[in-house]
Amino acid sequence: MIPLHMGALHPFEQALTLLLAFGPFVLLGVVIWWRRSQERREDELAAHDERAGEQVADPDRLS
Repeated sequence: MIPLHMGALHPFEQALTLLLAFGPFVLLGVVIWWRRSQERREDELAAHDERAGEQVADPDRLS
């Protein structure tokens, strides 16, 4: 069903309407993906540092 109460939309207007309707959700998805990838890298770095700290912190553990 095509809403014709204001007439048919020009293709540019249709694209703009779709961008305004779905653009914020796409942007939100990209931001969530980006932040999760940053947090994953930070967690991996912290785990790596923690493992390295355990190896240095207790040298008597090997003897």
